[in-house]
Amino acid sequence: MAAVQQQQMISRARAAFKSGKTLPLSFRIKQLKNMIRFLDECGDEILDSLRQDLRKSKMEATLFEIEVMRSDFNHLIRNLKSYAKGDKLPTNLMSFEDSASIKRDPYGLVLVLGAWNYAFSLSLQPLAGAIAAGNCVILKPSECSPKSAATMARLIPKYLDNECYHVYEAELEDTKLLLTNHFDYIFATGSIGMGKSVLAAAAPNLTPVTLELGGKSPTYIDETSDLEITVKRVLWGKFTNLGQTCIAPDYILCSKKVEKEFLKAASKVVTEWYGDNSRKSPDLARIVNDRNFNRLKSILDKTKGRVVFGGETDQKERWVSPTVLVDVLTDDAAMEEEIFGPILPILTVNSPDEAIEFILSRPKPLALYIFSKQEKVVQTFLDRTSSGGVCVNDVIWQAANEGLPFGGVGGSGMGSYHGSFSFDTFSHKKAVLHRGFSKMSENMSSGRYPPYTDKNLSFFRTVMRNLHRFQLTYGQVVSHIMAVGVGVVIFYLMQTLTL
Repeated sequence: MAAVQQQQMISRARAAFKSGKTLPLSFRIKQLKNMIRFLDECGDEILDSLRQDLRKSKMEATLFEIEVMRSDFNHLIRNLKSYAKGDKLPTNLMSFEDSASIKRDPYGLVLVLGAWNYAFSLSLQPLAGAIAAGNCVILKPSECSPKSAATMARLIPKYLDNECYHVYEAELEDTKLLLTNHFDYIFATGSIGMGKSVLAAAAPNLTPVTLELGGKSPTYIDETSDLEITVKRVLWGKFTNLGQTCIAPDYILCSKKVEKEFLKAASKVVTEWYGDNSRKSPDLARIVNDRNFNRLKSILDKTKGRVVFGGETDQKERWVSPTVLVDVLTDDAAMEEEIFGPILPILTVNSPDEAIEFILSRPKPLALYIFSKQEKVVQTFLDRTSSGGVCVNDVIWQAANEGLPFGGVGGSGMGSYHGSFSFDTFSHKKAVLHRGFSKMSENMSSGRYPPYTDKNLSFFRTVMRNLHRFQLTYGQVVSHIMAVGVGVVIFYLMQTLTL
């Protein structure tokens, strides 16, 4: 039954794309404006869904889901015409009649696999990028956030074209079946294991993919940083959404001296924010499901590190309290995989070089955080480490800058999106060259035809080695006049060579 439903949905979407329905910019802009209308009219239902799935606070749900999406959708609407315009290349005097350009084409039918931790934004932002680029889309929200998935499946069809865009609810087995179908592009957000499965499914059709994964994002803090501010920023980033954020600080690298000062401030900050009993705080979310709760509890049970504060759990509520661990070794249970919860290990290092060596010994993270007032130290980290993104003296904030790409590298993912990068991700850059039929144009390149001669070989070798010298950066009119002049000279030169 699922296979039949999937085939019908895919056939409808492919037929819609082949009709050219998504190509006019006016159509795309209308769909994006409808997505903003969805946010305006269904905001309460979005908040309620996130509360039921994760007990997400109104503040976090509004800012990190609704307002993030609104900003991204508005950016695409404002800039879509310029993004879609394509690029015209400068004139080259050696091919003055040619017109070279780059055209941005939609791929066709795109599959978007959403994530559960920010269920709406991590599903609808890539959807919006695919729409802006002119694709048809099948969106599969995460089954781990069932209320949010059901809300999207019920409401999105009321706002978007029903032939071009489909929301498909599915459990794991049906998702695997969905991936056996041929798509023109796949965009997936999730774990490293999920990323490997998507790549394997995409391989038979050589389908291009973007993978937004995760990893253990390190945070380096040195003695020059403002510790009072640093502690607040790190803990905010770690405990937002109860640590279930792909770019949350995963662990801290610092000296023993910094660790001591950090712990002293951290305990005070956590009490100020969440009270003496953090479980009663309305600002802290809950772990998404039993599987993830048990995984986090296992880390706390197995760690050989010392719990400075926190460490409490409650299976019934899927609650894990904000926790800081010290005396953590590199092979500790807390250092095996991305924590994705409110547990923050601190590892001590004696220098920036030691911290860098440790980071380099592990898979490339999605984010790297550096807290230091020393520009030389910051630059050393930037030069010697590789990560999806970097934020200096803060955390997570890099993902809010619409001018920056968001994406991983190596084990933390491939490809990027947000702002203009969303449009680029879902667009194929097609090379286009227009050539004329004039006698001058033909004579300029006639030496390529057999019978081959040494004179023609010498001429083309010289031209090819010096093409860059004839690139024009003047205005179109001036460039054309100069090109014609040089063209006449080359024309007569070629006439002489063929005599």
